[in-house]
Amino acid sequence: MKRRFYLDTCIWRDYYENRSDNFRPLGEWALKLLNNIIEDKDVILVSELVRDEMLKFIRIEELDNLLKPFEGRIIFIIPSDEQFNEAKLFSRRYSLTIHDALHAVLAKDNDAILITRDKHFESVSDILCVKKPEELI
Repeated sequence: MKRRFYLDTCIWRDYYENRSDNFRPLGEWALKLLNNIIEDKDVILVSELVRDEMLKFIRIEELDNLLKPFEGRIIFIIPSDEQFNEAKLFSRRYSLTIHDALHAVLAKDNDAILITRDKHFESVSDILCVKKPEELI
């Protein structure tokens, strides 16, 4: 069965900017995960929210080029009104920003593994699978 992965914006930025911290090759790990997803014929979920967050850092043409190698593996998802309402509840219940709560809801509702570096997502690990790229490569 194909696994589904919802990559938080920070992971896409790690990949695009080939970021690293003092000791860890974050961009390299993001690339390895993406390559594994492609090789395993798994699915990458990209939400309208991730797209909008990425467009704060790069132009639309750059985003299109960033996603192009993953054509055929990407499913674009648009949050429903119901999911926005659920995100409001998640935001309060788990002390997340509304955007992060929406990422969590979208991953949960789409049976996806949420890939992120943000520690505050640990609060939702009881309702969905939350991993870092290096935990899956």
